[in-house]
Amino acid sequence: MLDTANYTPRLKAQYRDSIRAALKEEFGYKNDMQIPRLDKIVLNIGCGAEAVRDSKKAKSAQDDLSQIAGQRAVVTKAKKSIAGFRVREDMPLGAKVTLRGDRMYEFLDRLITVAMPRIRDFRGVSGKSFDGRGNYATGIKEHIVFPEINFDKVDEVWGIDVIICTTADNDAEAKSLLKHFNMPFNS
Repeated sequence: MLDTANYTPRLKAQYRDSIRAALKEEFGYKNDMQIPRLDKIVLNIGCGAEAVRDSKKAKSAQDDLSQIAGQRAVVTKAKKSIAGFRVREDMPLGAKVTLRGDRMYEFLDRLITVAMPRIRDFRGVSGKSFDGRGNYATGIKEHIVFPEINFDKVDEVWGIDVIICTTADNDAEAKSLLKHFNMPFNS
């Protein structure tokens, strides 16, 4: 049985033991609080047209996202009605979850070491998907690459948006932080 009182996620320990020192040396920070760190990871599944036709699709997406994240996901609802898309206000359209602390490090570890290698024709993630403020966003076309999902019980294959928020001031610092976590950038 896992002793959760003394347990530290692998990437969190790696950050504390070696990555912080490497970033401090690389960018010449004077203060330890300047060193970039992970703030949160936001996961999102948008069901789109499927949710408009069948309201149970958003619930299915919520259940799958909860299994992947290890934390209960929230159903996202439409803010306003759009007649052209047959969307009504407060209609469930997807699911989202925000991970912080140990769960965030555990998810990033599973994403990099387990899920990304299982993606078909995977050649790395784009190194250009930063927002200018140190946050990185990428998408996964099939949520079934995560081992928590039982392939036989999947009724619909969803795409997942993964947004990694850091405390870095710019993209170069954030990219360096993620490279130290072995994020497989292709450029």
